[in-house]
Amino acid sequence: MKHKRSPIRDHQAESSLFFRRAVVAFGGIFALVGILLFNLYNIQVEDHDDYITRSNDNRIKVVPVAPNRGLIYDRKGKLLAENRPVYALEITPEQVKDIPETIARLQDIMPISEREIASFERDKKRTRRFNAVALKNQLSEEEVAIFSANQHKFPGVEIKGYLKRYYPYGDALTHVMGYVAKINDKDIARLEREERISNYKATRDIGKLGIERFYEGELHGTAGYQEVEVNSRGRVIRTLKYVPPEPGKDLVLNLDIDLQLYIRGIMGDRRGAVVVLDPKDSSVLAMVSTPSYDPNLFVHGISGPDYRALLNDKNRPLVNRATLGIYPPASTVKPFIAVAALEEKVVTTNTTRNDPGYWRLPNSKTRPFRDWLAWGHGRVNLKQSIEESVDTFFYQIAYDMGIDRISSWMSRFGFGDYTGIDIHEESKANMPTREWKMARYRKPWYQGDTIPVGIGQGYWTATPIQLAKATTVLVNKGKVNPPHLLMRTINEGVQEQATFAPYPPIENVKDKYWSTALEGMRLVNHGKKGTARRAFANTPYITGGKSGTAQVFGLGEDEEYNADELAEHLRDHALYTGFAPFEDPVAVVSMVLENAGGGSSQGGPIARRIFDHILLDKDNEEKTQ
Repeated sequence: MKHKRSPIRDHQAESSLFFRRAVVAFGGIFALVGILLFNLYNIQVEDHDDYITRSNDNRIKVVPVAPNRGLIYDRKGKLLAENRPVYALEITPEQVKDIPETIARLQDIMPISEREIASFERDKKRTRRFNAVALKNQLSEEEVAIFSANQHKFPGVEIKGYLKRYYPYGDALTHVMGYVAKINDKDIARLEREERISNYKATRDIGKLGIERFYEGELHGTAGYQEVEVNSRGRVIRTLKYVPPEPGKDLVLNLDIDLQLYIRGIMGDRRGAVVVLDPKDSSVLAMVSTPSYDPNLFVHGISGPDYRALLNDKNRPLVNRATLGIYPPASTVKPFIAVAALEEKVVTTNTTRNDPGYWRLPNSKTRPFRDWLAWGHGRVNLKQSIEESVDTFFYQIAYDMGIDRISSWMSRFGFGDYTGIDIHEESKANMPTREWKMARYRKPWYQGDTIPVGIGQGYWTATPIQLAKATTVLVNKGKVNPPHLLMRTINEGVQEQATFAPYPPIENVKDKYWSTALEGMRLVNHGKKGTARRAFANTPYITGGKSGTAQVFGLGEDEEYNADELAEHLRDHALYTGFAPFEDPVAVVSMVLENAGGGSSQGGPIARRIFDHILLDKDNEEKTQ
């Protein structure tokens, strides 16, 4: 078999092929290297700022720092709300593999209730996994020591210290101070709407009621922050920058805590409210509502059973009766109506009328409107009608004035509107008008509706703070100031006096008209037939006042009121408003005592004790100093 001869190799062609391939390969390499260098340039130079920012975001964390909440003092410098250190056991979900198992092991070394676990689970759901969530608050020193000894067994669990609000006077100030409590979803939504949420990133509590809520912006302060470097596991390596928070402002209130506690002691278990104002500027010296509750229960989270007990209590301890309690003002309004009637020329300072014990609409055979004294007071003038609280005299005034003029005048005294007090929890109550009745009942205003309004009954309702404000307007002869609790703020040692703009005054009323009403109030307490004369007998100072007895329900034509035969909650409310001393008043006291009976017999003695405490105890203190 013949073998085929192989052709001779063409070395030149092979070299040429190799060269072409090498050029292509090196061209590709250079191209790829060029692309690599181009990308490196973009990354290292063009996009440097972007990537360094991303790197720092992974390496550097900004941790907000909560500010210390401002303190609250009374007018004499006594601390009313303070911050106390407490310790909480916290779990960071991201750092714990099995949370239920961890909680079970924690229960072996300290008591953890089911309520605390349920609260932890709720908070965990609305908190980012890398943020710590409190499992147990208010740890005792023993619990802190026990956990510290076992902390190595619980990665992701730690004890943190916080400052928590504490109210040393408990229920005596709850309705004034309010309280702080845990921020909830509604608070977060509100803070977002107000664009303030960034200032609350590290804050756990917020003001809920009273002063704490109204002055939240001043008390909270401004959050700080710290930049920290962390490793890949999130552990802090070092602090790069620290910006301290600005603490909240301290508040000094007009309240006198000694007076507040004194009145709280007098009220005891009664349901009612007492407001004490300085008539010179309407600053609130005391504001007591009973019954009350301990605000410290809410600071750390009140239990369900405890809250339901307060909510279902028939005595309604959660209600601030001083600003939210709505009652017929009864005869306490007669001095205000007297001023309006004089200015409207419905009566004069010399007008006298006979009181037979009842009054009937002219040319009518309807049921008569009766006086509180069945046999009547005989012939009386305007001052005497205030002194003896003659209902029929004011029935006639109401008939002559009509509801339009009465409503207009009483609104100038502050009835039917907010008083301007610096807490949010307040009711306007109701100063009735024709329009109000039509909107409320779809019925027109009848002439018979006006008559009981003349003695503070019927559709007319008011709050104790409104009554106190109206009395200061009378004492100041038309000058109107809003009641206010704040005296001044303190920010880093710098004091700033609080200012409250006065309301439009009641102008063009003759001085003698004011004096007539005030003199009638003096006779109430010191006249021979004054309704409160027994309560103010033998006082070393002169006062003015007016009592009132508000009906809780209406009587039939032939029925008589007998408190002994009525259920306690159907008995009359006792009201009283007054001022002392008469010539240069330093205090206005207004109160309501629910279902207590007569205003003069029940309210008068309490007002006397308060005036004694303010005037006589103060004099004794000055003499001993």
